[in-house]
Amino acid sequence: MIKFGKAVVKLRIPILILSILLLIPSAIGYFNTRVNYDILTYLPKEIETMKGQDLLLDEFGTGAFSFCVVEGMDAKDISAMREQMEEVPHVKSVIWYDSLADISIPMEMLPDEIYDFFNNDEKDSTLLAVLYDTSMSADETMDAIEELRGVVKDQCYISGMSAVVTDIKNLSNKETPIYVLIAVILAVVVLSLTMDSALAPIFFLLSIGMAIVYNLGTNVFKGEISYVTQALAAVLQLGVTMDYSIFLWHSYEEQQERYQGDKKRAMAHAISNTITSVVGSSITTVAGFVALCFMSFTLGMDLGIVMAKGVVLGVICCVTVLPSLLLVFDKAIEKTKHKVIIPDLGRIADWIVRHYGVFLIVFLVVLGPAIYGYTHTDVYYDLAGTLPKSLSSITANDKLNEDFEMGATHMIIADSSLSAKDASAMLDEISKVDGVKMALGFDSLVGPGIPREFIPDDVKDVLINGDYQMMVVGSEYAVASDEVNAQCEEINNIIKKYDSSAMLIGEAPCTKDLIEITDEDFKTVSIVSIGAIFVIIALVFKSVSLPIILVAVIEFAIFINMGIPAYTHTTLPFIASIVIGTIQLGATVDYAILMTTKYKKLRYNGADKREAIATALRSSIQSIIVSALSFFAATFGVGMYSNIDMISSLCILMARGAIISMFVVIFILPSMFMIFDKLICATSMGFRKKKSATVNVSENNVSVQ
Repeated sequence: MIKFGKAVVKLRIPILILSILLLIPSAIGYFNTRVNYDILTYLPKEIETMKGQDLLLDEFGTGAFSFCVVEGMDAKDISAMREQMEEVPHVKSVIWYDSLADISIPMEMLPDEIYDFFNNDEKDSTLLAVLYDTSMSADETMDAIEELRGVVKDQCYISGMSAVVTDIKNLSNKETPIYVLIAVILAVVVLSLTMDSALAPIFFLLSIGMAIVYNLGTNVFKGEISYVTQALAAVLQLGVTMDYSIFLWHSYEEQQERYQGDKKRAMAHAISNTITSVVGSSITTVAGFVALCFMSFTLGMDLGIVMAKGVVLGVICCVTVLPSLLLVFDKAIEKTKHKVIIPDLGRIADWIVRHYGVFLIVFLVVLGPAIYGYTHTDVYYDLAGTLPKSLSSITANDKLNEDFEMGATHMIIADSSLSAKDASAMLDEISKVDGVKMALGFDSLVGPGIPREFIPDDVKDVLINGDYQMMVVGSEYAVASDEVNAQCEEINNIIKKYDSSAMLIGEAPCTKDLIEITDEDFKTVSIVSIGAIFVIIALVFKSVSLPIILVAVIEFAIFINMGIPAYTHTTLPFIASIVIGTIQLGATVDYAILMTTKYKKLRYNGADKREAIATALRSSIQSIIVSALSFFAATFGVGMYSNIDMISSLCILMARGAIISMFVVIFILPSMFMIFDKLICATSMGFRKKKSATVNVSENNVSVQ
């Protein structure tokens, strides 16, 4: 590796020029990567609800719909507005009373069931159904929503998942740049407190910033990424790769003492040392993100691939771009050197080791409540329920529920050959299911008194097309509620009796599938991440016992982190319960590996148990604290600022998890070493004492790895 280090030092100017030039294609790639704001599209393509969504678009030319709640408008104005709405690109049709009959004919002639569904005389409001010829989260659909909002009057409210997705897009685009700004400012604060240079942190952030741009730019090869990945990628990459830059800096300073007056040689050796230790450290982080790729819900794969790629690019920039920056701007860095503000906390190491029994008792006392909280934390699946109430879509959804008691709308796609008698019987049975407000098909919509040939083709094509017919079911229950899930189950059983090929689709059935699939994903991801990191630690330390101890210690920190919401009565977004444990394990097990590496070397060199553990802790504690604070800084501010609860919750959990892991590794891991030292030495290679060796436990002789 020393040859590589010397090459980087020699080619530092070309490396900087190339790294700057690579920002251009990366920026182009970034701006040409589509962002997906609908996470329901990450459900497996083979499940029935997703097949039904595709069938709806392919056969009926309708991929999305909205209800427009109109209050206090007379029929003529509504009719005129409807015609304007139909002129908006990608609006297939807008259905209201005048789609079926002239507005001069009283609406009361409609069947009572239909009239009551579309009208609320007490609120003086009516419903328009808006159909789009593109999918629910397509860019064209979102553009249509924006244009419709300009067409409709102030007393009109456009509801539905497409409207929610549009608002998520606007909110995310507005907030994401601020996430990066907050993370950078807080990272600078932490680095300023923990480093001896005011300018070096700026170059750390420049190097990491380049890696982030490269990562986001290369996402163009994926075609698109989710808005969750887009929002988290930069701050998460900053948090998990900052350690590598800090290590290079500390190693560089150590080598300068060794090769006084020869900074190029010192940097070459610092690069060599950094590669050796950082590659080993990054493997566990990459493994944690790769574990997310095993989810059936492919949002995990989206986040996992992007972040694993980001860690690799972070390592590459750390050993190429950052050393080049530090050498080129060496004089400016030297002028800004100052004393480290945070004192060395290594002095508490002896006290911690002496009181290991106390911390073991704390571990045993906290373990039970932590596991209980971990297994009793509530999660939610309603993607719109926690968004700001001021958003147009949320206001519209509330209006829809308030005026028409509409919590969800399901659609049934059935065979067009299903007889009118069977279709009518099926809808009658569905209408009796708890919480079903109405169940409509073609004949029930137009009424028995209107011959089919009198119905305009554009209206007829909405519900009957070729081999399929579509029916609509209105539900009083909210999406993702236990009641609507049971309702979907019952409706599914009914429609299969009449038509085995019939499919129930819509936001509520998709969300029901989401609940069932992610419940399995949680188990899969946990097993894969723990298993992968267990194997990595076993190979690194050539030990049977150490993987169990290290993984158990970090899992204890995860139990605490994920258990706290149960006691604070906080409900988490479902994705948090799946990915946080994996991210926290992969990103913070490095703290434990760092201390274990030092402990192993000291035991091998002949130090006794207590001395080896105390010295390992003393020489690791500062690095662990700086690493945890860097991760905390990159995520905490974003968590506090974001108005998107999915982003906010994930960031707060990651920030808190880093601090909890820090405390657990500093206070609990040494206790584990004290108790299991004999077992560790007996089941691990490289812990045997050298009887003829002179015991030397000087911290300067313990390399930071």
